[in-house]
Amino acid sequence: MIEVKGVNKSFGDSHILHDVSTRFEKGKVNLIIGQSGQGKSVLAKCIVGLHEPDTGSVFYDNRDFTAMSRKDKKSIRKEIGMLFQSSALFDSMTVEENIMFPLTMFSDMTREEKLDRVNFCLDRVNLTGKNGLFPAECSGGMQKRIAIARAISMNPSYLFCDEPNSGLDPKTAIVIDNLIREITYEYNMTTVVITHDMNSVIEIGDTILFIHNGRNWWQGDRKSIITTENQEVVDFVYASDFMKEIRSSIQEKRS
Repeated sequence: MIEVKGVNKSFGDSHILHDVSTRFEKGKVNLIIGQSGQGKSVLAKCIVGLHEPDTGSVFYDNRDFTAMSRKDKKSIRKEIGMLFQSSALFDSMTVEENIMFPLTMFSDMTREEKLDRVNFCLDRVNLTGKNGLFPAECSGGMQKRIAIARAISMNPSYLFCDEPNSGLDPKTAIVIDNLIREITYEYNMTTVVITHDMNSVIEIGDTILFIHNGRNWWQGDRKSIITTENQEVVDFVYASDFMKEIRSSIQEKRS
């Protein structure tokens, strides 16, 4: 579990986050949603320590991350897996070398043990035997799965995903969503996903935090977000014609 308490963050005269408090549950897919420029990424960066909150605290399973020394924060970061929007694979490294990279950096495994872990992770994302390929030889969906394999290589307790479906076709996006959900439940991780994808919200959002003007504006799950009357959330969720049709159908059933 990750708990955020009263986090504020400013850059110069711009006050980005306003007293944000929330909780991300263990063993669940926790989504952060909201329009662009509302503070989602800044909040995520405060949680993982890329930004230092001006005030407030972040707790990892009751451990006060914000109060830790740099050395102690590093130990927490070893428990965090990251899936970046662009996948962020090393072009000059093979698939095997990309997944092995954090194991080499942060573990004392032997070469054989690291290779076993790489193969396990590749198998888990249905890419068995793709060790020798380079990123340029892989499709966008494959690259996302490779990035997920790398993110779970250290067997993290926490997984952060930044727009995991960015640039993917709808079918591949569903594959990535399902994979994120499966590994979250399987490994009982605390997974935090920043997304604009309403399909992800509806399909895998166990808990959903809506950020508006840098504030915790609304919280709920994928069922309650469909029926909420919070106007800012409604405007976000039902921006597309498809979602407007769903809302109209819901309202008809209520009347």
